[in-house]
Amino acid sequence: MNAAAAAERVARESYGRLLALLAARTRDVAAAEDALAEAFAAALSAWPRGGLPDNPEAWLFAAAKRKLIDAARRRKTASEGEQQIMLGIEELEAEMSARDAPDKRLGLMFACAHPAIEESVRTPLMLQVVLGFSAERTASAFLVEPSAMGQRLVRAKKKIRDAGIGFEVPEPDAWRARLGAVLDAIYAAYTSGWSDPLGADPERRGLAEEAVWLARVLVSQVRDEPEALGLLSLMLHLEARRPARRDRDGRFVPLDEQDVSLWTRESMLEAEAALRAASLAKRPGRYQLEAAIQSAHATRAWRGEADWDAIVLLYGALSELTGSPVARLNAAAAIARRDGPERGLAAAEEVARLHPVLNDYQPYWALRADLCARLGRAEAARAAYAEAIAREDDAAVVRFLIERREKI
Repeated sequence: MNAAAAAERVARESYGRLLALLAARTRDVAAAEDALAEAFAAALSAWPRGGLPDNPEAWLFAAAKRKLIDAARRRKTASEGEQQIMLGIEELEAEMSARDAPDKRLGLMFACAHPAIEESVRTPLMLQVVLGFSAERTASAFLVEPSAMGQRLVRAKKKIRDAGIGFEVPEPDAWRARLGAVLDAIYAAYTSGWSDPLGADPERRGLAEEAVWLARVLVSQVRDEPEALGLLSLMLHLEARRPARRDRDGRFVPLDEQDVSLWTRESMLEAEAALRAASLAKRPGRYQLEAAIQSAHATRAWRGEADWDAIVLLYGALSELTGSPVARLNAAAAIARRDGPERGLAAAEEVARLHPVLNDYQPYWALRADLCARLGRAEAARAAYAEAIAREDDAAVVRFLIERREKI
């Protein structure tokens, strides 16, 4: 393995661990990022000449430590501040001397999800400090101008430093809310990547994969937390179907028409194992329910038919838990598959009556169009397809909806 490849591997595997270690005592994330970036640059210069060190992570930590201290001195920090950095670094050296250095990434995630941090920046901040995403890449993934995203991230890091937000895992009374924010941030990253099914957008490419990796990191840190396992299971089930979401010509393929032979069995099996592990805690939550719904869809790969009884039941439980009108609409779609289009349409119309916001939601109109078409209500179906097309941005989905309308 050459120096560049080794640095890339260490960056992927260790960036968040090292950054968390360096910033844990000083709580100055920006300074730790600068020091770590200089350490990686030094590695790319030194390793080709001297060979890979026995412990690249420890080498990078030592180099970053020196950079961090040098930077503090260059800024002519008050002597008290410099001494604080030195003390913190000395404490970390003892921990880092062993190969099994403490993993403080969970604390870093909790710092990113602190209530004092603006909610909209928690996910981008987590992607940057745990995975090493650049502000430009993060901005593109979240459809924000790079300069605006950069400013938000700088403000968030300053907030962590100035407010003294700790990298410790919170006490039990604050645990649930903070963990929920961490889970939501990871899932937001995943859904951003999921919206580019072909991976054609270089800025979004890999974002879903990185979110899955982040969830694995989280599960490794909180092995007995069922919602973390549920989120991992959910994303793995969705990821398993990525190869079937578009055909060879890039056409959109709805879930119930996908070729199950294209679904990735390895991901599905891992998803099922994570969901079983989560169920042992007997503390169901949103992500476990969503994962269970995807598991019920996955039975089509094993038994040829999705478990519609289970899907209706689970969407009902999810809507009760979250109050989400989208969950209620999905329950209506499942009822249509189980009990027929007439009952499904009645259920969908009832949800839209209770939640008028769905009148601006493309999937509501697409479902209504499909059910009306199946009931022989051609004009109503065409009108609903027109509403759905007007609310869709994905060109492949628009093409699919137009083709369905033309078949009426």
